[in-house]
Amino acid sequence: MSSRVPEERRRRRPTRSGVLLSEDLIVGTALRLIGEHGSEALSVRRLGAALGCDPTALYRYFHDTDDLVLAIADRIIGDAMAGFVPGDDWVASLREMAQRVRAGYLAHPRAAALAAHRVTRRTSEIQAVDTGIGLLLSAGFEPAAAARLYLAFIDTVLSHAATEAAFLALPGPQREADHRAWREVYQDLDPVAYPALTSVRRELPGMADSSFEEAVDLLLEALAARAPAHRTSTGGTSPG
Repeated sequence: MSSRVPEERRRRRPTRSGVLLSEDLIVGTALRLIGEHGSEALSVRRLGAALGCDPTALYRYFHDTDDLVLAIADRIIGDAMAGFVPGDDWVASLREMAQRVRAGYLAHPRAAALAAHRVTRRTSEIQAVDTGIGLLLSAGFEPAAAARLYLAFIDTVLSHAATEAAFLALPGPQREADHRAWREVYQDLDPVAYPALTSVRRELPGMADSSFEEAVDLLLEALAARAPAHRTSTGGTSPG
């Protein structure tokens, strides 16, 4: 099924409260409902009630709820990347992209669970992919390598961001129990059975912290070391 709704069906129409219905308004309302009530709030009935319109009016803008999910995913990307202008340093630019994606997911942790693994096929995602691959091409990677390495980069970023978002979406007592485990359970292990954990016992509370920055740094260091421009500048042989 096409994810595009004919333009004549997407004309803005007023709701019962007089607000003009639009794709942008529907997506924003859906994001708010998911943030307040979780993914179960994503139904045409609840959206219609929140917007003050007949639920069937939503089908003028989206074919179904999955079509809406893709639009939500694209909104998160678009908001995260708004105003981003790549600089001359491709590594720094990729790092900023990673930080922006993470911030976007953490801003909408419950929606991130629906969005992280989807291909939106919409403008914001397409622009972000074009930008990321373009940065790797500027580093001297051949097209096939640039596309594949961008996939490795963005999969790492999305995986970490989605994991953090999922944790943030947990009820407070569950989050605290997981944090407390590193401070308590892991501090009282049998040193004979778990010698490695015992040797780093004082460091284990830090396991509750995010590893996002370290993971991105490791990946970018590896990309920089493999970049053809880097190998040429250090006396290596550029491929090709």
